[in-house]
Amino acid sequence: MPAVSDIRRISGAALRPWLDQVARLRIAVFRDWPYLYEGDRAYEQAYLEAYAASADSVFVLAFDGDAVVGAATGLPLADDDAAFQAPLRERGLDVGRVFYFGESALLPAYRGRGIGHAFFDQRQAHARALGRFAVTAFCAVDRDPDDPRRPPGQRDHAAFWRGRGYTRQKDMRMRLAWREPGRGEVEHLLTFWTRPLEPAP
Repeated sequence: MPAVSDIRRISGAALRPWLDQVARLRIAVFRDWPYLYEGDRAYEQAYLEAYAASADSVFVLAFDGDAVVGAATGLPLADDDAAFQAPLRERGLDVGRVFYFGESALLPAYRGRGIGHAFFDQRQAHARALGRFAVTAFCAVDRDPDDPRRPPGQRDHAAFWRGRGYTRQKDMRMRLAWREPGRGEVEHLLTFWTRPLEPAP
């Protein structure tokens, strides 16, 4: 059975050597439910470059030997695209105090072993160590539970996120378009989840 041999936290410009592996991982993992994302390498490189350009960004990478088999991303929301900032600004939140968690991607063979928890722990620890953030946030795509493309027995991640202390903010939403296999570009609705970030003890 394959196993994760190491989990590393990497920040800022030091992310750049890992962009290609993370891009390939995202394309492979997010083709499946719930994202149904038909990946594009050029888009991935541009999207991930924002993380390398942010001095306080973070990748949490899971390795099996030398291969990246999982990745979770994060950066100050103020360093992200304005579209991601807008739903929180509209609620009166100071985006300078929000650390945004991008996606977590983990190959199926490595799931169910607590790595998802490690991804959250490590990103929260990184944000806390920076000393200026009060909230961590992410957004998740909304899918119809009766969508026929939903795999049988597929678990909803909401219980996991609530167990981590996150609250779904039903009035913090954004729209984002990406290509779906066989459907072309589709606009999707995403909802934010937030959690207060406790200061370091």
